[in-house]
Amino acid sequence: MKVDIHSLNKAFENRVRLGIMSALVANEKVEYNRLKELLNVTDGNLASHLKALEKEAYISIEKSFVGRKPNTKYFITKSGKTAFRSHINTLELLIKNQM
Repeated sequence: MKVDIHSLNKAFENRVRLGIMSALVANEKVEYNRLKELLNVTDGNLASHLKALEKEAYISIEKSFVGRKPNTKYFITKSGKTAFRSHINTLELLIKNQM
C-alpha cells in the first residue's frame, strides 16, 4: 500500500511543534512554563512555535491571573486534533509499510 507523504502536515514537521501538540493531546490544558520545561526550550523558541500553531488555529490560549501573577495555558482546538490525528495516522502507515 502506497502512502502519500504529501498528506503529512508541515506544521508538525518541527520537533518542538510535534512536542507541543503531543503534550496538548495528552492533557486538556498545559501552562506555558510546563511546556517550556517538558520540551527543554527557551522562551523565544517556544513562543515562536506556539505562535505558528496558533496562526494555523491548531491551538488556543487561555490567559488568567493566579493571585497577581499572569498565567497562560494552551489547549488544542478541534481542528488541531483532527490535523494532528491525520498527521500521526500517516506516520503510522509509513512505519507499517516499512516492516
